Amino acid sequence: MKLLQKRLALYDIPQKAMAAGIYPYFKQIESDQDTVVTINGKKVLMFGSNSYLGLTNHPKIKEAAKRAIDKYGTGCAGSRFLNGTLDIHIELEDRLAKLTGMDGAICYSTGFQVNLGVVSALTDRNDYLILDELDHASIIEGSRLSFSKVLKFSHNNMKSLESKLKHCGSNCVKLIVVDGIFSMEGDIIKLPEVVELAEKYQASIMVDDAHSIGVIGVNGAGTASHFGLTDKVDLIMGTFSKSLASLGGFIASDKDTINYLKHNSRALIFSASMTPASAASVLAALDIMESEPERIQQLWDVTNFANRELKLLGFDTGVSETPIIPLFIRNDVKALQMTQMLFEDGVFVNPVISPAVRPEDCMIRFSLMATHTIEQVEIALTKIEKIAKILEILK
Repeated sequence: MKLLQKRLALYDIPQKAMAAGIYPYFKQIESDQDTVVTINGKKVLMFGSNSYLGLTNHPKIKEAAKRAIDKYGTGCAGSRFLNGTLDIHIELEDRLAKLTGMDGAICYSTGFQVNLGVVSALTDRNDYLILDELDHASIIEGSRLSFSKVLKFSHNNMKSLESKLKHCGSNCVKLIVVDGIFSMEGDIIKLPEVVELAEKYQASIMVDDAHSIGVIGVNGAGTASHFGLTDKVDLIMGTFSKSLASLGGFIASDKDTINYLKHNSRALIFSASMTPASAASVLAALDIMESEPERIQQLWDVTNFANRELKLLGFDTGVSETPIIPLFIRNDVKALQMTQMLFEDGVFVNPVISPAVRPEDCMIRFSLMATHTIEQVEIALTKIEKIAKILEILK
């Protein structure tokens, strides 16, 4: 066995979890991504999805994808830079620019690639990337590919952010990159305060709205819209794999920035473009999101109900204020045990354990969809309470 294989063979953490009967990952779902899914022939309530508007099985979206395949085929066989730009890509980018209130937009094949390709491309050696410490992993990876200096500030802590800005020189680019809604904690970036500091220190702002599009803002336009600060934000990123029921991502900004990225972002230039079916699905999802605002209200109705009831049961839900509700367990083993016991009792949730978070911050991630009913939430909460008491998470 070669040295590399010997080293990798020593990694046995998943095998130990499997042996203990608490391995929670890569479960095979045999149905669509709905409020109820089928796993191993068993119906399970889904509270681990990012389909916030519940659109992944919408008939209009499925029909749009089928029509796109009939017209364009199944793939583009090249990058956007060369032979992979379709007219529906341009149509989609125009729609996204309008939604976010920006001059233009460019689509990437995945949301991860957006952050990888944008964050790594915009700044130079003498510049600074300033990140919230709980930014998404794709932002972190993008910063690692950049030649710029990288500074991290304490989560949503404006004093910490200002201390980092003070550290930067006055004659360099300073780009603050933050999540709009943080994907695990469920809180919203303090964007008004970020904007105030950015103006004070002449910094630019990029907001990752992966979990914000379709959730907050006018017609689901995201964080800047939510705070009425669209004209104060320089770049808005979003994904299609959550509220918009597809696969891919985008960055929206001014025309000069978009022009630069189109010709310098390696994750765009050297990746195959998003499939015709994916682009058509997003266009259909945008139509539904904008024409059925009641979906967003339904999402918030079940969110507010669940958050209130979980607090009444005694769960620590941290600073969540969105459809992402963390149930802090603060013990990796108990988090895995609870996840498995809930699954066996018909409820699917996601454990978030170390090293993804510090051991003392491990949690169960409970997420809502607009298509969840209050009755489904009540059933899940009853089972969550029961199992939490068995594991002595709730006293």
